[in-house]
Amino acid sequence: MRGLLILIVACVALGAQSLPPALTELFNKGVQAEKAGQLDAAEKAFLAVLEQGGKQAFVYNNLGIVYRERGDNERALVPFREAIRLNARYAAPRVLMGSSLLALGRVKEAAAELEVAVKIDPRELSARLELARAYARAGNLTGAVEQFRQLRQQAPGDPEYAYQLGRAHMKLSAWCIAEINRVAPGSARVEQILAENRAAQGRTGEAIRAYLKAAAADPRLAGIHLALAQIYVQEGKPEEARAEIERELAIVPENAMALAFKRKLDSTRP
Repeated sequence: MRGLLILIVACVALGAQSLPPALTELFNKGVQAEKAGQLDAAEKAFLAVLEQGGKQAFVYNNLGIVYRERGDNERALVPFREAIRLNARYAAPRVLMGSSLLALGRVKEAAAELEVAVKIDPRELSARLELARAYARAGNLTGAVEQFRQLRQQAPGDPEYAYQLGRAHMKLSAWCIAEINRVAPGSARVEQILAENRAAQGRTGEAIRAYLKAAAADPRLAGIHLALAQIYVQEGKPEEARAEIERELAIVPENAMALAFKRKLDSTRP
């Protein structure tokens, strides 16, 4: 988060052009002190700018950053709100206020502010990152996945976003599995999930048994027999694989993967 704060401090310094020269110099001194971690000096400078009539949104924003840096998130909300009141289209204080609200455990309020920040500036990575965290804290896993997906698209070279997207997908998958177990214990999908996990672990015997249970629970469930056929080929059992492919095509005759698999099997038949 420190990198984000420095970035915002540096960017809003450009707004000092709207201040009189004397206040611009004072504000810039505050920015430099803030970037150097000299928070008392920064606070003194920003308060002086405000007291002398420089009541601009970016000044309040920087003052809020000072309080955030001290760990006083509650106090930081006051100048952030004033910055937003003065300029409702200014995304930076909304991002920072959302982050402070998250730190205070006020997740719903944080998400609301961060949603607005993303609408104002969809390209601001920090806004999406904080919103993804807010959604995850709120249990909105699909929302978190979508924000990390957007981050991945906007910064494809950043491995952190790829990692976080993968984690978000894993959490969403775990939630979906828990929901299936809750609403339909013993269903075909439960057995299918078990089979897929066992197959991924190389425990093919257990995977086959679980797939057969899934097929028995729902004989019309697509994909089960194709998965069995693939395992049987790995096990060196081509005839069992052919039988399963025929069962798959009886359920979904136009299944392209099953048709391609059948052609491959037929090409290897003596």
